[in-house]
Amino acid sequence: MQRIRLRYTKRGRLRFTSHRDFQRAFERALRRSEVPMAYSAGFTPHPKVSYANAAPTGTGSEAEFLEIALTEARDPDLLRELLDSSLPDGLDITDAVEARTSGLAERLTASVWEMRLDGVDPHEARRAVDAFNAAEAVEVQRKAKNGIRTFDARAAVADLQALDPPADRPGDKPCAILRLVVRHVTPAVRPDDVLSGLRAVADLAPPVPAAVTRLAQGLFDEESGTVTDPLAPDREAAPTAHPAVAAAVATAPEGAGSA
Repeated sequence: MQRIRLRYTKRGRLRFTSHRDFQRAFERALRRSEVPMAYSAGFTPHPKVSYANAAPTGTGSEAEFLEIALTEARDPDLLRELLDSSLPDGLDITDAVEARTSGLAERLTASVWEMRLDGVDPHEARRAVDAFNAAEAVEVQRKAKNGIRTFDARAAVADLQALDPPADRPGDKPCAILRLVVRHVTPAVRPDDVLSGLRAVADLAPPVPAAVTRLAQGLFDEESGTVTDPLAPDREAAPTAHPAVAAAVATAPEGAGSA
């Protein structure tokens, strides 16, 4: 059995698709592409697809991950092209590697998010960010199944910055851009929780909903403060041809080895 790990996006209007909607679209793409999927046992077999830490509905993402199990070996790059062509624009398969290590979900320990706050003055955003970063704890509330839950949004935020406004902002309307790195903790701290925290510590309240996009997710490096590519260990573990074999292939005359 071969396992393939895929990276995919949620762009444009498709950021509003739910995780269940994506599951249905992806399983249709598997059937259209005639992927030799492995199936679970039991009365209602399902394709063996493992989804890891999906982004909330309404947020865009450049870094969603899943893993599929195949009954026959396939080239990851060709499989990526087939699946990508079978999905709607906006749900794009951008990377594929053969799984050669364990624990993909365990390597998704943090996310990099970008929030575009239309109607917010960049100076006000910087003031709010400074207040948030200076706080030891920022309590926020979220409605849960069992009622209102209160938790600290500050502890999970490894980095929060206010960037220069985008060059493509329309007219003279103010716009602020926030970039944040959030550790994956329990309970999960989402970008909207950080916005609630900014409102709590600095009364920052965007007049329109923020446009939120996940730029990356992976293993958080405490020393550098960066989020690393979770598929890199699988690429590094891929076997390489022996130097002598590679040299022989490179120097073989055209047509050598043919019948």
